[in-house]
Amino acid sequence: MGDEAATGSAGATDGGRHQKGGNGVSSPLQARAEFLKNWSWDSVVSINQGTCERSRAQHGINSETGVSCAKEWESIQRKRLSLAELLDHLRLFHKRAPFLFFNGNTFATIGRELAFALFSDLPPARKREVSSAIAHYIAGVLDREAMVAIVEALCETAHWKAGDRIKTMRGTTQGVIIKVLADGRVMWRPDNSESELIGLPESLVREKGV
Repeated sequence: MGDEAATGSAGATDGGRHQKGGNGVSSPLQARAEFLKNWSWDSVVSINQGTCERSRAQHGINSETGVSCAKEWESIQRKRLSLAELLDHLRLFHKRAPFLFFNGNTFATIGRELAFALFSDLPPARKREVSSAIAHYIAGVLDREAMVAIVEALCETAHWKAGDRIKTMRGTTQGVIIKVLADGRVMWRPDNSESELIGLPESLVREKGV
């Protein structure tokens, strides 16, 4: 079954903001709302149909799982769920494959659009990365631990100061902050280098365990 991106409209959240919380799950994932109340099963079917049409694939309902998935969707549509619970549900819908094709990105699209709404207060670069991590988790490309770590790191409110250990968002380069400039940009030096780089704070995350 294929996985291609599709478009949808975001469901309602509690003010479009993430919340602080605990219970063993990263705090942004504890935001609770009726996330699916604006997402009828017909809208899910429409996303899949549009994706199939653009990809010239056959749109159809899986005769073994389609009806049961539709009923389950309707049963949770008006429930208040944490974001973590919702993402687990979307990932499970993908695995159950109610459609003939493009199940992964049908449900990943919903997760991505919800993430854009819920994390609307993040800088654009971080919002894109959070939405991407959530979509990849739903599509089965990213495991839960990795997704949680990415969301946690990108949602951290960082008060940078000289000496802080940081890394690029994708973790390919680590280094230390030299100074925070008056305009908010960060001057930092990568490990094993004499170069000094200047970057936007939203392009960096704090290095964990330091």
